[in-house]
Amino acid sequence: MQDRLAVVVVNYGSHDMLLANLRGIGRPELDPLVVVVDNPTTADERARLCRLAEETGWHTVLPQANLGFGAGINLGVAHARALGARTFLILNPDARIAGSDLAALWERHARTPWSLVAPVVRRPDGSVWSRGSHLRLDSGSHGPLRSEPDTRVLPWISGACFVVGEALWDELGGFDEDYFLYWEDVDLSVRATRAGAELIVVDDAEAVHDEGGTQSDRRGHARGKSDLYYYYNIRNRLLFAAKLLDDADLRRWRRRAVRAAHDVLLQGGRRQFGRPLRPLRAAVRGTVAGLVTARRLRPQR
Repeated sequence: MQDRLAVVVVNYGSHDMLLANLRGIGRPELDPLVVVVDNPTTADERARLCRLAEETGWHTVLPQANLGFGAGINLGVAHARALGARTFLILNPDARIAGSDLAALWERHARTPWSLVAPVVRRPDGSVWSRGSHLRLDSGSHGPLRSEPDTRVLPWISGACFVVGEALWDELGGFDEDYFLYWEDVDLSVRATRAGAELIVVDDAEAVHDEGGTQSDRRGHARGKSDLYYYYNIRNRLLFAAKLLDDADLRRWRRRAVRAAHDVLLQGGRRQFGRPLRPLRAAVRGTVAGLVTARRLRPQR
């Protein structure tokens, strides 16, 4: 049996969602630690989370500033290691996985420890949200993880739910904290494969990702994507290219920056364009920040 497992989650104003999604995750043979890193929103939210942690036995990490997803997970993994965990399930607050499915990931990882191991991630309606993905190098677009013989691709798995061991985590240095939100899982996956690790999707293990759960108002109505979603998705595409792609692909991605920003905006649906200035402003800011960051990291030659 492996060393102890920890479930590491970053909270951002969603303690009630955590209670629903973490219920039933444990099994006697796993007995996972649960570490929740609370990126602060309000004093009331933090107090509610701390009370919930006391009732459930979760461990909390309480930074004074919003660290983003990657840095929050890094902090949670460090805390879990101090408590004796050596294998970690990284889980979004809006994702849930049953104990039996977690056991399947745990067992698969035990056979191939130099790996990132993910389940099939489904939406609440049962449709597939992720079974692994490909990043197409010619366009910078994403597609399902499948054979694309005429396309240059990089495989990656979603950060919504995956298992990783201590040794690989140390080799990679965890998530790259420069991303703050979005693309950090693409970056981690690419660096893992370049370190010789496998990306494994366990077809008989499933998780449910209610992506709309963190994009809903108090009545449960879906909202448009947030400004942060647009800004960091657009900016981090170019950050990733500057960090991990060769000169030719970086130039290609720079040339497609405006088209890529347009594609990200379309992901928010049509409702957002009732007030178009907000998403457009975020998209412009993200594009400019991405181009400036890419030029700073990799000056054009």
